[in-house]
Amino acid sequence: MTITIYGIKSCNSMKKAFTKLDELGVPYEFHDYKKQGIDKESVQRWVDSLGIDKVLNKRGTTWRKLSDEQKAAADADQNTAIELMLANTSMIKRPLIEGEHNGSTVVFCGFDEAEFDTVFG
Repeated sequence: MTITIYGIKSCNSMKKAFTKLDELGVPYEFHDYKKQGIDKESVQRWVDSLGIDKVLNKRGTTWRKLSDEQKAAADADQNTAIELMLANTSMIKRPLIEGEHNGSTVVFCGFDEAEFDTVFG
């Protein structure tokens, strides 16, 4: 299994992640949520591994545009939050990195240059 980076191509955090992976010589595949969508099993796996607070992006405009009822429902029920992320992939934090590197399983999200150096350096 190789590294897959999930997200949206035009996102600034994604661009930083692509650049950093290239600098570190890490081969990867890119999965574009907007063009390819995402399956429930993947999102569930990420939530199980990282926690809903790490995976659900509450800082973006997509979250802010939700009704108060939708936000409350997502906060109260993880399955509702996952369904909202499937319907609105911009609500999944970016980049989300998953795969294997040097024999270790890798799953993390967000761009933190120090974390990329630690994991892939």
